[in-house]
Amino acid sequence: MTLIFKYKKGEDIEKVLKMYRQKMDKSDLIKEVKKHQEYIKPSQKRRNNFIKARYKQFIQANI
Repeated sequence: MTLIFKYKKGEDIEKVLKMYRQKMDKSDLIKEVKKHQEYIKPSQKRRNNFIKARYKQFIQANI
């Protein structure tokens, strides 16, 4: 996956970096890379999903 964005020559580097960060956040490229860094067994994925769901229910009940 490539990430392309346009900027003008002589444009402020801080502004260019901000545009780059925003594009990275929107593209979810970082999430994909982190997801593929290690193998997670299917049973562990199910367990993690169960824990997340239980936490969400806990939060909803306490609101």
